[in-house]
Amino acid sequence: MSITTDLVRKTLAKNDGILRLAPCWVPRSFLMPGGRLKLDPRDLYALGAHRGGIDERWFSSTTNADNGPGTPQDEGLSYLDVGGKRVLMKAAIDEMGGDFLGAGVMNEQGGWNLLCKFFDNLGPIPHHMHQSEEDAAKVGRRGKPEAYYFPPQYNFKGNNFPYTFMGLEPGTTKADVKRCLERWNEGDNGILDLSKAYRLQPGTGWQIDAGILHAPGSLVTYEPQVNSDVFGMFQSLVEGRFVPWDLLVKDVPAEYHHDIDYIIGMLDWDANVDPEFGKHNLYHPRPVRDEAEMAGGGYSEKWVVYSTPLYSAKELTVMPGRTVTIRDAAAYGLILTQGYGKIGKLEAETPTIIRYGQMTKDEMFVTAEAAARGVTIRNASDKDNLVLLKHFGPGNPDAAPLVTRKYGRPRKSKKK
Repeated sequence: MSITTDLVRKTLAKNDGILRLAPCWVPRSFLMPGGRLKLDPRDLYALGAHRGGIDERWFSSTTNADNGPGTPQDEGLSYLDVGGKRVLMKAAIDEMGGDFLGAGVMNEQGGWNLLCKFFDNLGPIPHHMHQSEEDAAKVGRRGKPEAYYFPPQYNFKGNNFPYTFMGLEPGTTKADVKRCLERWNEGDNGILDLSKAYRLQPGTGWQIDAGILHAPGSLVTYEPQVNSDVFGMFQSLVEGRFVPWDLLVKDVPAEYHHDIDYIIGMLDWDANVDPEFGKHNLYHPRPVRDEAEMAGGGYSEKWVVYSTPLYSAKELTVMPGRTVTIRDAAAYGLILTQGYGKIGKLEAETPTIIRYGQMTKDEMFVTAEAAARGVTIRNASDKDNLVLLKHFGPGNPDAAPLVTRKYGRPRKSKKK
């Protein structure tokens, strides 16, 4: 047993299966931070202006950020707080994943196959897509479906463009898209002329499958997804900022970097031109159980991400002065969005402002054993709700009845 394993196991035993995590901040050089993630404004460019502003916070992450040359080896990886020391969550799960996820899940999945984050931008992200499992495998990566939920607590303002272009207008042809890509170096290549924008509403969410074009708008977005950072940008100019061709083909085999037909072939064409795109991809929260029953127990819990076996998420609200015990069928990460109190034995509080590198009390990981046993959550305020978001990896049994989309099982790791 390594020193790390011993330290983590002792902390898990002390905390009844719950671990605290340090904030994990990620910059993006091609975007402008929206300033709503509670990171101190002095630290938005803490990693240097050349790296870009910090516009993302990743949760319970074992996935490296793919930010090109100069990216630190641990960028995007979460650190656990164990005995006052910081240990990479990825290293801990590689060594003792069964203690976190349960032996059965670890054996089947090979690890924590989930990436979840907040992203927060001043304006829109370029129109882009994420490769399917098949296309991503050609460059040794994983495909990436993803889901969005817009937490009301973080969306006190909409910033510059609270609309998202998604898919392509029915009737659009591949030749139309090809002409846009051929005009890449002529300024705005016009790809948004072929799409439709949807106004984003706090408290709702979307499912975006692999191969679907989308240009996320400027609401703070909670985003569970498959643990991959693959993408291809299809828009050449955003708010006057040029998007290099390299960001279109970064996850395309080298021999196809200038093969526009191949690049367009990565799109799920039927899903993009679906005439009922909104109906098929917009999601509203669904109560986990009878609402009157939950209210009587002092809480409300809703599914905010569902429909796929690859990931799911809940929003839990504990009413002022109440204490509840909630059981779940799978391990999960959590982020507090409002209020303060206790989660298990650990103090929990929503920070007002965070300095880069500072430890907080708003993010935790709950092991499968602790989740099944039940986590007791106390709202210490007599006026304010305590609200948290819970993100689950593949195959959460509780979410199975809500699954409407079928995907292949992720490739298994050899690590146990």
